[in-house]
Amino acid sequence: MSDKINRPAADAAVKRVVLAYSGGLDTSVILKWLQQTYNCEVVTFTADLGQGEELEPARAKAKLMGVKDEHIFIDDLREEFVRDYVFPMMRSNALYEGLYLLGTSIARPLIAKRQIEIARQVGADAVSHGATGKGNDQVRFELGYYALQPDIKVIAPWREWDLTSRTALIEFAEKHQIPVPKDKRGESPFSTDANMLHTSSEGKVLEDPWEEVPDYVYSRTVNPEDAPDAPEFITIDFERGDGVALNGEAMSPATLLETLNTYGRKHGIGRLDLVENRFVGMKSRGMYETPGGTIYQLAHRGIEQITLDRGAAHLKDELAPRYAELIYNGFWFSPEREMLQAAIDYSQEKVSGTVRLKLYKGGVYVVGRKSPNSLYSEKVVTFEDDAGAYDQRDAAGFIKLNALRLRLLGRRDR
Repeated sequence: MSDKINRPAADAAVKRVVLAYSGGLDTSVILKWLQQTYNCEVVTFTADLGQGEELEPARAKAKLMGVKDEHIFIDDLREEFVRDYVFPMMRSNALYEGLYLLGTSIARPLIAKRQIEIARQVGADAVSHGATGKGNDQVRFELGYYALQPDIKVIAPWREWDLTSRTALIEFAEKHQIPVPKDKRGESPFSTDANMLHTSSEGKVLEDPWEEVPDYVYSRTVNPEDAPDAPEFITIDFERGDGVALNGEAMSPATLLETLNTYGRKHGIGRLDLVENRFVGMKSRGMYETPGGTIYQLAHRGIEQITLDRGAAHLKDELAPRYAELIYNGFWFSPEREMLQAAIDYSQEKVSGTVRLKLYKGGVYVVGRKSPNSLYSEKVVTFEDDAGAYDQRDAAGFIKLNALRLRLLGRRDR
């Protein structure tokens, strides 16, 4: 098996490339492959998005493979990730295909943005990623690259090389003295992607949609059956649509989400078994764990229930599927996403207050909400004497006007 490919002559111009680098088997093989195939200098970029893994070994591994110290970037992007990407998305109540909280999708534009920034900083003429040719991530990364740097050269090894199996990757790694993690020897049972918002798993043991997800696949939540037998109550405070405090304690966006993750893990909240429609055309089956995000999303809807007018709330619900699809398909930097974001953010001006939630055995329930901007009027809605706050006789004319066209239709078609 050849280590190189036949490249177009134009590729000879690549002198330096910024690689989205995790330090794992795939991107370590890509690093060496880029050095050999393109005869170029490789700059590595590793994003800390709260995936819960030690990232410094990636630095040591990159150095071992000849990357200069000044060309190894490991950036803590946790606060930026939650503040500028997760929270704006959560304001929309976006769910892809009604269920998926977009944990992988929302991380890609930030990684692409930082890669382009590093490329400009070090004078690179190309960027590279480890996404496969079958998945959505290749689209998300590259749409981000091109939106931010239209003329950037993009190298996608999985669409170019002939290393088409896990075995071939391991053979390449061993041939070039690239350390191979022991758990990667042979076929891995499934692949995972993680960040502060979620963990996704797909492939191998998950490929048959009839078979239940094995419990060992779950890494961020206890089995709901094993969760505490007593419910736990928490409160989240919101200001202008964003969470700002948990149980009365002010927290930064990343700290708040991470603390909610702890609650979600304990109570087995946020598991999702989903067969989804990928942007590239195929259906795929994945397992998602979004413990803190599941709690947060329901709490946000809870505070909107008493602060958003019906017209605004229903319009938001119409926009949310479109917004979710844009993020899923990789169009974070598109004008249509920004237009929707402006409308969504405008709707959040009065979305402030406190939500109380009950967490219990895989479930999260809104059990209370209050706001200084509440539109809920107990005086109007009460079943007791409302002292004239609402004249029930007004309903007769309201109903007759709305029934007029139906009555005309009925008379015609009788």
